[in-house]
Amino acid sequence: MENNLTYTRNGDYLIPDLKLSEQPEKPLGKYGRMRKAYLKEHRPILYNQLLMSEKLYPHLREIDETANSRLEQMMPRLAEAAGATEQLKASDPMQWVGLMNTCKAQAEEILLAELINS
Repeated sequence: MENNLTYTRNGDYLIPDLKLSEQPEKPLGKYGRMRKAYLKEHRPILYNQLLMSEKLYPHLREIDETANSRLEQMMPRLAEAAGATEQLKASDPMQWVGLMNTCKAQAEEILLAELINS
């Protein structure tokens, strides 16, 4: 059986020379990085399988894009439900900012539960 692998001697051991092909270097966004940290800490076997099959980066990019898209969809509905209107923004900007921050925190909790930590 021939395996075409090369090895490097390390003491008494032969270590296979494994390298991943080039991955695109577009930086991951916030949600992609959060997903990576979650997988590394809580799902190490899945993390290593994705890494070794070179599916990790595409998976993280997809999670990041999906999370950002969902956030864009949710924010207007949450803001409307909270009463964060343009009128409020003009009359009481500090209250408007507070409501918007609360809405973003709610949206991120949903994203964490549904996309990042699952």
